[in-house]
Amino acid sequence: MELPLFASALLIFVLRITDVSIGTLRITFLVRGRRDVAGVLSFFESLIWLTAAAQVLTTLDSPMQFVAYAGGYATGTMLGVSVERWIAVGEVLMRVITPVDAPSAEHVLRQAGYGVTVVNGQGMRGDVRILFVVLPRRRTRAVLGLVKGVNADAYITFEPTNQVRATFAAPTQLRK
Repeated sequence: MELPLFASALLIFVLRITDVSIGTLRITFLVRGRRDVAGVLSFFESLIWLTAAAQVLTTLDSPMQFVAYAGGYATGTMLGVSVERWIAVGEVLMRVITPVDAPSAEHVLRQAGYGVTVVNGQGMRGDVRILFVVLPRRRTRAVLGLVKGVNADAYITFEPTNQVRATFAAPTQLRK
């Protein structure tokens, strides 16, 4: 059964949004070391893509379907990135750099339950304190707020990490 042109274009558009969004998530899970999730997503991504492509190929003389295909791809890319940010898979390394004599967020971060490694260093304008914290990516905004609450002028960077395999051992666990 052949769909009317507008319904066909709309179907193609929705299918492309779906398969490209899934593809973006698949790549994210693959990079984060989650092959199992990436494998399942790739199955559905290819099945949906095949359905969309078959729909386009039924009417090769329809510019509306071509535009729907390309528009769905573009919209799916934007939606996929938005969903990926929302689910925030993985961990990040946060670096906080402040002059040694400036307020340090070390104690606030530890009180909030984060493991903090402190290193002293030499910056362009003198001695600095560098805090390293590995945290779930979905917590970056909250942790950033903690640091800015202590020192609004702290220099802060985030970078993705590979999958964490070890856990932080509390001092009481180390003594046993």
